[in-house]
Amino acid sequence: MKSYLKFSSKEQNLLQIIYRFAKAQKIKLYLVGGILRDILLGREKENPDIDFCLKKGAINFGRKLAKEIKAGFVVLDKEHGACRAVKKIKDKAYTLDFTDFRGKTLEEDLLHRDFTINAMALELEKVFTRPELDDLLIDPYCGREDLKHKIIKIVSKKAFDEDPLRILRAFSFACLFNFNLHPETLRLIKLKRNKLSQVSFERIRDELFKILDSPCAFDYLLALDKLKILKIIFPEIEMMRNVKQGPYHHLDVWEHTLETIKQLEGLIKERKNNQEIQDYLNEIISSERRRRALIKLGAFLHDIGKPKARRRKNGKTIFHGHERIALEIIENICQRLRLSNDELNALKKIVFCHLRPGYLADNEVISNRAKFRFFRDTANEAISILLMAIADQRSTKGRLTTKESRLRHERLVSGLVKEYFRKKKEKKLVRLINGNDLINKFKLQPSPLIGKILSEIEELQAIGKVKCKTEALKIVTKLIKKYEK
Repeated sequence: MKSYLKFSSKEQNLLQIIYRFAKAQKIKLYLVGGILRDILLGREKENPDIDFCLKKGAINFGRKLAKEIKAGFVVLDKEHGACRAVKKIKDKAYTLDFTDFRGKTLEEDLLHRDFTINAMALELEKVFTRPELDDLLIDPYCGREDLKHKIIKIVSKKAFDEDPLRILRAFSFACLFNFNLHPETLRLIKLKRNKLSQVSFERIRDELFKILDSPCAFDYLLALDKLKILKIIFPEIEMMRNVKQGPYHHLDVWEHTLETIKQLEGLIKERKNNQEIQDYLNEIISSERRRRALIKLGAFLHDIGKPKARRRKNGKTIFHGHERIALEIIENICQRLRLSNDELNALKKIVFCHLRPGYLADNEVISNRAKFRFFRDTANEAISILLMAIADQRSTKGRLTTKESRLRHERLVSGLVKEYFRKKKEKKLVRLINGNDLINKFKLQPSPLIGKILSEIEELQAIGKVKCKTEALKIVTKLIKKYEK
């Protein structure tokens, strides 16, 4: 069965422009790597990236082309001749990467690429002359065959020496395409895994988030753990191993952590037809990193404070305050991974508040005041916390945990999920009073007291205890007296 090149009309036009420009410059360009792999897989990307290689002069060519087509331009690697142009066409951004041959010939260049499925090439000119791939594809290392058999296989035994990040990329590609690692590739990963410590954490972060963003992150995190790769990225997890928990738990802290991620992915899959939840999970938090991946990182870190918090009291093992202890550890990890402030704050809130849904569910009925305070304190992370609370509970099956208590917990927390989205659709209440009212009417000086009073009035308004400005001002009088005592 023959394969054909399939480009959208926008891509076809862009490639035509690039080809004509290259021809005028007397340069032979090759399409290479991911673009060909994706065509063979029938995979489309929202914002396509297209890789090109040429014998030499990639940076000079890329700079001239970027100027010609009015695209953004950046040099990626001056020493190895790599650059990038980014061209926006309506609602899409096309990333165009140009690199010099890493060797004397195209075949030698392909030998230095990471995996066989990314080591295929096609002369750009052929795109417009013959659309069939079968006879035109340059595939000296059998990448097409490995695509067919769903195998991730390194091109050269030196692949991990040339770039140790490929150790993690092997798993992110396997995760993305649901492929298996070739036995020899797996053997070399075990042999070379310590080289990953030489790689910058920004690059590690990007591959890690690709894994976390997939629906099967648990399987690959488990594989990375068994290969002793995960501890290179997160040395903090070592203290979580073999830390036994109380009778409500059936797993130690580390096993419970992995199980929580597994249960979270199952929960997300169960809610796949819930568009509100899926839209929430697909929100971009920073760069191209989504909330879907961040909540899994939150699950990964939610009990990381337990080893330091562990105490024995009256013959019982307790972990009081572990969510607070975790915050400093999380801050160090986020700094190391170069995560944004938004991601750091979200993770800290998820971990610090992950027990609160459980406390709420201990009550037969959750009061309106308790709901208000929960949603006020958790803000945008409310759904992340609620979903993780369910996953956390599902991962707890000790002898003192009953099926009835788990189902009751899940029912109440699921009710809060529904209430969050219902409240999002409601018209936001207009404040009955503001700081100026307190200063002018009660002669209060600007101070934290004003914030406290306004917060209390807002809460009473939200739960229906105060309905107009007159009522609000009466309450203020009582609150001032309370705080003056």
